[in-house]
Amino acid sequence: MRKLTYFVAASVDGFIGAPDGDADFIYSYLDPEFIGFLKAEYPETISTPGRAQLGIADAEPKHFDTVIMGRGTYEPGLKQGVTSPYGHMREQYVVSRSLTVSPDPEVRLIGGDVVGAVRELKARDGLGIWLCGGADLAGQLIDEIDAFVVKTYPVFVGTGMPMSRAGFGSRPLELTGVEPLGGGQVVTSYAVKR
Repeated sequence: MRKLTYFVAASVDGFIGAPDGDADFIYSYLDPEFIGFLKAEYPETISTPGRAQLGIADAEPKHFDTVIMGRGTYEPGLKQGVTSPYGHMREQYVVSRSLTVSPDPEVRLIGGDVVGAVRELKARDGLGIWLCGGADLAGQLIDEIDAFVVKTYPVFVGTGMPMSRAGFGSRPLELTGVEPLGGGQVVTSYAVKR
């Protein structure tokens, strides 16, 4: 069975965006060593336009061949005309109640039972499924998440969009990896204890 991994960028205090959801503050912490790490270890998580800019357009996926994201995560690229942000992946899904027609034939919409849809995806063959964001979607899927990979950036923001809106609950995790990087970023991996 495939695993759903929440691979997400966060501040030291656990926020993935400003109170309005804007995550632009993260981009000032993308130093060359961190970009090199992503290119080598998680090339599939770099957008298709970004992969072309970095010269890794043909890089094979290592962890994920499917991405699922909320409408708020999809929207910034869409506003810039990027209708298929991860066209190099086998499947792209956007969870939205307001979108009724996909802006791109490569992007499929999930408008109803997101938990049921993810369970169907997990039952298929292939690499893992990347939960790209955001907080509301992570909250809806909290019991389906099998692993977390948190890219912590060296910034404290004080308030904003949390990693998840799952509500309080003790959910035990097992540390599976820690990768400190020269720019102050730390990539921490956890498996969910079931």
